[in-house]
Amino acid sequence: MSLLISNVFTYDEDAGNYIQAVETADAQALEPATRKAINDFVIGCKQDGIWTAIKASCILAGARTLAGALVPLVGTAPTPFGFVDANYDRKTGLIGDGNTKYLNSNRDNNADPQDNSHMALYSAVSWPERNGFYFAGMGAASSGASSLRSITGVMRFLIKSTSASLGRNFTRNPGFVGMARFNPTEFQSRLDSQMQVFSSNSVSAIPGPISIFTDSSIPTSGVTNARLAFYSIGESLDLARLDARVTDLINAFAVTIP
Repeated sequence: MSLLISNVFTYDEDAGNYIQAVETADAQALEPATRKAINDFVIGCKQDGIWTAIKASCILAGARTLAGALVPLVGTAPTPFGFVDANYDRKTGLIGDGNTKYLNSNRDNNADPQDNSHMALYSAVSWPERNGFYFAGMGAASSGASSLRSITGVMRFLIKSTSASLGRNFTRNPGFVGMARFNPTEFQSRLDSQMQVFSSNSVSAIPGPISIFTDSSIPTSGVTNARLAFYSIGESLDLARLDARVTDLINAFAVTIP
């Protein structure tokens, strides 16, 4: 079923509902081209077979206001801590302060199956140099945690694992970072447009909400000063396809937004 929210263009129903909610929060309409970019993203995710795996997500860009950017694309709205309008840019997203500002995604670390989960982020600007902070997570470095963090130029991945987080060097170039667990003995990561498989046994997830810009178990420690334009949490999916769709979306915003 599709939803008509324009006299010249018919939108996907999920995209249309999201756009209407954003425009209500913004108290004004989005540009037609910005609307179309969002619609294309949702339709593309459905065509790629990854839409239903996304259970909690925000496009932290595109909207005219911070309130609009915090409207959930899927799932429950995040709870913001410390953010103000000046922290938000329509083209590049929401920036943390490396101190107290973060989002509680209100998606629990144990909401998705032990061997069927993902977490992904997108930065439209260079990832920051500061080391020892968490881009997102719950449980820090503990067994059963899920977290994405940076330590001395290495992106560290942990997703419902028994072992310490596993890492890859990264360039800090703008783009997508994500991880997905498909089975009990390994998970995949995507960083710098490259996939990697890690051998890592799974365990029951530590309960608690996943935070963005920090780790929920240590919300005032390791807070990042990254600028994020998108996050997604949910069941396992094709990370390369999600990367391509999010990249197209943020690139479209760069063109369509004045």
